[in-house]
Amino acid sequence: MAVTPSSTSEHMKTRLFAAIAAASLILADAAPAAAALKTAVFAGGCFWSAEHDIEHTPGVTNVVVGYAGGAGTHPTYDNHEGFLESIKVTYDPAKISYAQLVDAFFHHIDPTDPGGQFCDQGGSYRTAVFTTTPQEKGAAEAVKAQVAKTLKKPVATMVLPATTFYMGEAYHQDYATKNPAAYMTYRIGCGRDRALKAVWGGR
Repeated sequence: MAVTPSSTSEHMKTRLFAAIAAASLILADAAPAAAALKTAVFAGGCFWSAEHDIEHTPGVTNVVVGYAGGAGTHPTYDNHEGFLESIKVTYDPAKISYAQLVDAFFHHIDPTDPGGQFCDQGGSYRTAVFTTTPQEKGAAEAVKAQVAKTLKKPVATMVLPATTFYMGEAYHQDYATKNPAAYMTYRIGCGRDRALKAVWGGR
């Protein structure tokens, strides 16, 4: 059978439609997996350390730093009065529950300090868990109560309704990874690890 330009064109169209259909199926399969990821926002003092400490938690897929909890708009590092230095954590709830993530967050901070964290003191360094649903609030409050029971001290970390999270400047993202020497100099000088060991003592 001779191949005419018309039959060649029809064959190419058929192959094109098949490729589009296959790509659509792949995207449809991928969409539920992507939609399954959730986010949580925490304020844990210096956002360099908050990001550094929680990003290796199993089930966490991404962490960015920024500002939350303020009434203004578009805060910057030089002007974020009323905001808390915060992190936005993307996680897979099939691998870690919200309550487990909150518990992991608490173990990377001193939740008994009402004025900041370690060498970083002041309003923007206070700690908080920002919740978006009654279920998240209930879980966060339950973890907070358990932490208070474990440490046998009042917990100063706030459980607050979520507000707009504003991304921090690019040079603050992944700061510990991009600037390991400078970050470790800061961390050691701040006494963070020593203080965390004193607070938690392996608990």
